[in-house]
Amino acid sequence: MYTDFAKGSVDIPKDHPRYDSLMTRERLVSFVKKGLVTPTGLVSHGRGEALDYLMGERTTEAALGAEMAAAAYMLNAKRPVVCVNGNAAALDAKRLIELADETNSKIEVNIFHRTEERMALLTEYLRSCGAKDVLGAKPDSRIPGLSSDRALCTAEGIHSSDVILVPIEDGDRAEALVNMNKVVIAIDLNPLSRTSRTATVSISDEMSRALANMISFAKELKDDKRKRDNIISRFSNADNRKATVDQIREHLISTMEKE
Repeated sequence: MYTDFAKGSVDIPKDHPRYDSLMTRERLVSFVKKGLVTPTGLVSHGRGEALDYLMGERTTEAALGAEMAAAAYMLNAKRPVVCVNGNAAALDAKRLIELADETNSKIEVNIFHRTEERMALLTEYLRSCGAKDVLGAKPDSRIPGLSSDRALCTAEGIHSSDVILVPIEDGDRAEALVNMNKVVIAIDLNPLSRTSRTATVSISDEMSRALANMISFAKELKDDKRKRDNIISRFSNADNRKATVDQIREHLISTMEKE
């Protein structure tokens, strides 16, 4: 039986200026204690959060453009998949599931530090959050070019997907998926990472904000294929990443000028 352990163990005052950030950290720590997130996942989160500071902890215009393009790609897909690892599940499982529902996507768990226990815990947790079907626990295919356990996948899900959302991704797997001719949508706060450089659509935004925007865009674009096609045709990932870097620079300059 799954027990709710999403709440952190420390009582943090809601008027604390870093309340949301501290609550997220506590949440991740609680998931480490229960085995869904690995200790190295905490390092990964901290690295991403540092980039969020540089962006002003907000969704940039470039990120909004990427999120709209991502929603359009997922709605146009024949076999879209939302891929979930431990950090992604811990940060916002419900929005991952909602986005999958809005875009008619399958959900598949895929993790680097893979054990049967972690796969079972993540699958059970996603189901407790409302996922109807979760793939990944019984892999029957491999992603070519990978030697790690992240190569393990299902034929029904990742292997046969044409568009795949990979939040908080390993660069080597993103590259391997692109080499399989898939449209890869990455949520990665670092616009200079190998994942961001490799993906078809790179979203440099905090994951929950990105998912909320993508859900909103999916609802808006669901019945307008012409608009979706136009959004996709106009989107350039290289230009969008450059705009992200420019907006980080502008935010830093603006912050320094106010001091």
